[in-house]
Amino acid sequence: MTALDSPVTTASPVPPARAAELTRLIRTTSDEHRTTHSPLTGDPIADIPVSSIADVDDAFAAARTAQEAWARTSLRSRKKALLRLHDLVLEHQEELLDLIQIESGKSRAHAFDEVAHLALTARFYARRLAKQVGTRRRNGALPGLTSITVNQVPKGVVGIISPWNYPLTMAISDGIPAIAAGNAVVHKPDSQSPLIALAGVELMRKAGIPDDVWQVVSGAGSVVGTAIIERADYVCFTGSTATGKLIAQQAAARLISCSLELGGKNPMIVLPSADIEKAAAGAVQACFSSAGQLCVSIERLYVPESRYEEFKAAFVSRVEHLALGAALDWDADIGSLVSQAQLDTVTDHVKDAVAHGATVLVGGKPRPDIGPYFFEPTVLEGVTEIAECFAGETFGPLVSLYPYRTIDEAVALANQGEYGLNASIWGKPREARAIAPRIKAGTININEGFSATFGSVDAPMGGMRQSGLGRRQGAEGILRYTEPQAVGVQRGLPMAGPAFLQARTYAKLLTAGLRILRRTPRA
Repeated sequence: MTALDSPVTTASPVPPARAAELTRLIRTTSDEHRTTHSPLTGDPIADIPVSSIADVDDAFAAARTAQEAWARTSLRSRKKALLRLHDLVLEHQEELLDLIQIESGKSRAHAFDEVAHLALTARFYARRLAKQVGTRRRNGALPGLTSITVNQVPKGVVGIISPWNYPLTMAISDGIPAIAAGNAVVHKPDSQSPLIALAGVELMRKAGIPDDVWQVVSGAGSVVGTAIIERADYVCFTGSTATGKLIAQQAAARLISCSLELGGKNPMIVLPSADIEKAAAGAVQACFSSAGQLCVSIERLYVPESRYEEFKAAFVSRVEHLALGAALDWDADIGSLVSQAQLDTVTDHVKDAVAHGATVLVGGKPRPDIGPYFFEPTVLEGVTEIAECFAGETFGPLVSLYPYRTIDEAVALANQGEYGLNASIWGKPREARAIAPRIKAGTININEGFSATFGSVDAPMGGMRQSGLGRRQGAEGILRYTEPQAVGVQRGLPMAGPAFLQARTYAKLLTAGLRILRRTPRA
């Protein structure tokens, strides 16, 4: 694996004045601060103010007041703001890319995925807002006499707790449909990556979204995150399954809804009909995007016995030529892990797998010569069921190869474990489509790792089983932030019948009417 030169060398990769400008967007009155560090170099980035519980209270109070006015804003005005946000994101992408790399450590190409996804999301909801949350007519009980409309009423104030691995798009893209639907947001970005989230909030304000509609607080999840859950009308969380379960319990106790995108141990099946070279190239992107720190990335590869050696050679060869680098440029294929904890997990999983009989085909080592948390993209084979990485999520640049004999066996292997977030199938599309419904996963990508569904913002995205609740993207992604409200208007004849008719007579008339309607195709 190649190590590129020209790493980030400055001790202050974000100018202090710019960091101060962004952190002023955090609602805080406390004197407490914490320092963030870049995973690329270990150098400090900025001092981040910490919010108190009183600050969270103030954030919700301001958000509730702003939400009442924002909900009365026309859909046309909201649409214009979202389209302006789309343009601003693309105009300011260089700074956004820098901040994503500095705070998360990923390569610039993988950072651009976030910029593109945010722009796509803003445009999608802007263009479909009226159709998705506008008042719609439904069929009434008595044709011509009963009219029904359905309003999509905003929940109120949405709490968003966003992760470090996709610190721009998981922060802002999840909130775009919330505010588009007329809600306000109180947001806690991850403690590792607040500046990029704040840069996104800054662009929303420039786009015309009122300041108080999106509140930002900062601090530990156990303190500030819990306070958000205790006050929000809806909670959107992306993170670990363990934390997601706790949030679900807290939300249930308050009878509020939540959406949770949680862990995954995502499989990829290579069918006998697959183009091996294309599948091997696709697997590299599917497994090692953002150094494997992506909920939908692939950690298990299932290959037919008859083509196993062919695929292994093609895949390993490509992984061997991946370039690792810490510079803020487009040269590196793979960036850094985000922290010492992530580095320790990947290192331990590799050591444990080898101790239990696995073989390292490529990679397998930390690379402190590049940066403090870099780890080589690693491919294992012969991983046994007792190895930690067999069923447990690594969330790093580690993937295991397994042979299979039959399609039924491949499907059974893919469905092993407790997760069900994403899966990938490579082969003839007709064959792959037939297999897809048998896979227990919220998204299935055919001849692609995860980008086909992740980038198609009109398609719902989320997990089955232990991988979460609810869906982001698509109509489902905005309707989760609303309550459907039916409004019925009765004209002329009351539903209970006219006063001059006996109940038995009215029932007979209604029975005759129902029989007529049965013969009417559209009734």
